[in-house]
Amino acid sequence: MKRIKFTTTQIILLSFLLVILVGSILLALPISSATGSAVSYIDALFTATTSTCVTGLVTLPTVSAWSVFGQIVILLLIQIGGLGVITIMTGLMLMLNKKMGIGDRLLIQDAFNLNTMSGLIKFVKNVLLGTLVIEGIGAVLYMLVFVPEFGPKGIWISVFNSISAFCNAGIDIIAENSLCNYAANPLINIVTCALIILGGLGYIVWWDIIRVIKSRSQKNRKIFRHLTLHSKIAITVTAVLIFGGAILIFIFEYANPLTIGEMNLFDKIQVSFFQSVTTRTAGFASVPQENLTNASAAVSVILMLIGGSPVGTAGGMKTVTIAVLICSAMATIGNKNSATLFGRRISDDSIKKAVAVAVAFFAICTTSAVLLLATSDASVIDALYETVSATATVGLSRNLTTTLGNFGKLIIIVTMYFGRVGPISLAVALGSKNESQNVISEPTEDISIG
Repeated sequence: MKRIKFTTTQIILLSFLLVILVGSILLALPISSATGSAVSYIDALFTATTSTCVTGLVTLPTVSAWSVFGQIVILLLIQIGGLGVITIMTGLMLMLNKKMGIGDRLLIQDAFNLNTMSGLIKFVKNVLLGTLVIEGIGAVLYMLVFVPEFGPKGIWISVFNSISAFCNAGIDIIAENSLCNYAANPLINIVTCALIILGGLGYIVWWDIIRVIKSRSQKNRKIFRHLTLHSKIAITVTAVLIFGGAILIFIFEYANPLTIGEMNLFDKIQVSFFQSVTTRTAGFASVPQENLTNASAAVSVILMLIGGSPVGTAGGMKTVTIAVLICSAMATIGNKNSATLFGRRISDDSIKKAVAVAVAFFAICTTSAVLLLATSDASVIDALYETVSATATVGLSRNLTTTLGNFGKLIIIVTMYFGRVGPISLAVALGSKNESQNVISEPTEDISIG
C-alpha cells in the first residue's frame, strides 16, 4: 500500500483542522456548558474555530455560556492558535529533549514563513519564552483592576484576557459587551493595546529591535536606521495605521452620542485609539460596533483588511504586504524600473507574493460576503464587516454573529479557517507541482491594462 506523503504546508493546515475538531468535541460535552446541558455542535464547532483561529466572533457569550472547564478549553485553543500548532509541538519536543530532524525544521520554517533554516530552534525557544514573559506581565497588570473588582476570580480573568489580547483573539470572560464597561479605564486600555501591538508586530521585529539595541552600545546611535527592511516596514506601517485610524475615528465619532459623543476629550481620545488598535485583528470592543457611523465602520473595515505584521499572532493581509503593493503601484505610476522602500529594492518575488495574497484575500472576503447576504437578512455594511472580520481573524461584529442561522455560521466557520491558515498557504497546499519546472514556456504577448 502506497504511503501518503503530505507537504509541510498541508501538515500545517491539517494540524489546525485537527485541533479545531478536537476542541469542538470537548466543547460539545455537557461539562463544558455553564448550564450542564450540552450546547449544539454547530455552536461548539464555531467556538472551537474562532478560538483556534484567534478570531473572536462568538455565537454564545463566553462569560456566561461556558463553564470553567469550557473556558479552559477555549483558552488552550487560543494559545495553540496564536502560537501555532507546530510551535507548541516543537516546544514539547524540546522539553522532552527530542532531536529535530530536517522534516521538523522544514515544518517550523513554513509555519513561521521564514526565509532561512538557520537558528530555527533558538527562534522557537525565544518565541515561547517571549510569549510567556509578555503574557505574564500583562496578566499581572490586569490583576491591578480585576482582582479588586472580582476577587480571586480576577486572577483567572486577568490570565485569560492577557493571553487572548496577546494572541489577538479578542475573546474575554468579563462581560457580554466585551470591554465596553472599561472604555474610560486608562490601565485596561494601555495594557490591552500594548499586548495587541506586541503580538501584531511579529516575532522577527522583536528580535531585530533587541539585536540592534544590543549592538548599539554607544550613545546617539539611531536604532531605526539599523533595523532590517522588514522591521522598518512593519513598524512604520503599523504606526501610520494606528495613529491615522485613531484620528479619523476621533473625527467621525466626535459628535456621535451612541459612541464617544458624550465623553470628555481624554476619553474620546482613549476610545478612538483603542478602536484603531483593536481593528488590527484583536477584536475587543470598547464601544458597540453597530453604533459606529458609516464612515468609522468603513475605516475599521480597511484597518481589518490590512491587519498586523507577518510572523506574529495577527491576521489580515499584513502590513508588509500592503506596503509592497502600494510601493509597486507607485513605481509603475512613476514609470520606474523597480519598487524601493527605505533605499532598498523590493524583489519581484516579494511583489508577486503580495499580489497573490491580496487577490486570494479579496476572493475569500467577497465570496463569503455574497453568500452571507444571500442566506441572511443582514445589511451590506453588516455582512461586509462580519466577513472581513472573519477573514482577517479580527472578531469585531456589528451584532450580527448571534443572529446567524446554521448555514450562516458554517460560512463564517469556513471563512475564519481560510483566513487563519492563510490564502496563499491554502493555494500552495491544494495546488499541483510548480509549473516553472517545465522546459518549454508559453509565448509572451502584451495586453492592455487599465
